[in-house]
Amino acid sequence: MNQIVKAEKFVLAPDSFKESMSAKEVCQAMEEGIRRIYPRAECIHVPMADGGEGTLQALVDATKGEVFYKEVTGPLGKSVLARYGVLGDGQTAVIETAEAAGLALVPMEKRNPLITTTYGVGELIKAALDRKVSRLMIAIGGSATNDAGVGMLQALGASFQDKEGKEIGFGGLEVGKIERIDLSQMDKRLSKVNIEVACDVTNPLTGPNGASYVFAKQKGATKEMIILLEDALSHFAEVTSHILGREIHHLKGAGAAGGLGAALAGFCEGQLVPGIDLVVKYAGLEEKLKGASVVFTGEGSIDEQTQYGKTITGVAKAAKQMGIPVIAIGGRVTEESRVLYEMGVSAILGITPSAMTLDEAIAKGKEHMARTVENVCRLLLVLADHS
Repeated sequence: MNQIVKAEKFVLAPDSFKESMSAKEVCQAMEEGIRRIYPRAECIHVPMADGGEGTLQALVDATKGEVFYKEVTGPLGKSVLARYGVLGDGQTAVIETAEAAGLALVPMEKRNPLITTTYGVGELIKAALDRKVSRLMIAIGGSATNDAGVGMLQALGASFQDKEGKEIGFGGLEVGKIERIDLSQMDKRLSKVNIEVACDVTNPLTGPNGASYVFAKQKGATKEMIILLEDALSHFAEVTSHILGREIHHLKGAGAAGGLGAALAGFCEGQLVPGIDLVVKYAGLEEKLKGASVVFTGEGSIDEQTQYGKTITGVAKAAKQMGIPVIAIGGRVTEESRVLYEMGVSAILGITPSAMTLDEAIAKGKEHMARTVENVCRLLLVLADHS
């Protein structure tokens, strides 16, 4: 028995449970449950994310990096205090778009992608470059914007002028006024760093599957606004093609974050990569999986969307290659999640023990997680005793 306990290595690689626990807190709750049964187990914490909100904190926690604060221009043009991180290697900065241009920064009644800007994202990039990093990892989920990343580019020194030669203002509507683009004052340091963009969608910039028609409504746009935004982005793509000779219409992922993907790929030579793949890479998950007996992962809701590049699928893919069983735990689990069994997940469990309100479930998330993991470990112990 003691020998089995000593040999146990658990890798804990969950996403955050929105409004309940950060990924780091989920790891801690999972370990508490494990140690009730395996007090001497080796528990490796690898907080995860899929490129959206929480990516910054997950990677900083996983690599023992550092978080920095910077006052930047928020989505409505007013100052906000935003965070960015430098990973434990000291060479990789992590920027989360939601910190400077996120939907959560805009009250429901003020959400309007005609006027919201990504300017603060550019300011965060400049702050990271000031720390002399060689790599930028930019997570672009959760934005409140539809300005094709023009605000970000302006903060980095690019100039976008209207027919009268005046610099355009903030917002998606202003993008439709661009007649001249001048990149001569763009921050030269951008060409000296490797830029990877965590993106979990493949939508193009324009068209029925583009930024405006697919994502603008959730950012506060009406049907009339969506038409204006689509026209503005189409104009931007045409001007960019004509003046700079850069085709950004149909780049996969160009429509992410209201066109921020187009700006980072087309103007900053950023590589658009599935967010979970980048997090797996920078968190060093594959190396940490070596020798593991079991992997615990999870996220707030395990449903039909989980199979499309979410944390659990990325963890399962990495573990499957090493033949390590994966146990996925969620606050909410739907029938559609069964497809994950075909992707390397061994078992899927919900943590809510009985009927309760959402507020109660959120408040007791840590307690429920620890108990669920404890129950799994009790079963593992029984199986080990009878093997």
